[in-house]
Amino acid sequence: MNQLVLALTAVAAVAGCAPAAPAGGDQTPESKQLFESHMANIRAMGKAGKLVLAGPFDAPADDRAAYAGLFVLDVASAAEARALLAGDPATASGRFVPELRTWLGPAGITYDGAGRFTP
Repeated sequence: MNQLVLALTAVAAVAGCAPAAPAGGDQTPESKQLFESHMANIRAMGKAGKLVLAGPFDAPADDRAAYAGLFVLDVASAAEARALLAGDPATASGRFVPELRTWLGPAGITYDGAGRFTP
């Protein structure tokens, strides 16, 4: 039986390292390419049925302790979640550092994307 694993991503504590998102302060060609690769990986995990949802948090760019974003993964184990995250370019490059938590919410709760939760 699969479980939902939350992957909270923090920006690596590297001098001058900004979030990979285009709205971040780091707009180098390398950062833009990393963001594009990260987004391609998000789409691929979604198509594979492993990614339930993902997105960034509205965190201050100068708050190095803030989480940058979230992946909700539908996986058999935390080990599978780690393997999926290791393949993400932003994680593999060291830009994002994931912290895993298994979600113990009630079965059957969904979100239809229109602002309504479905019990």
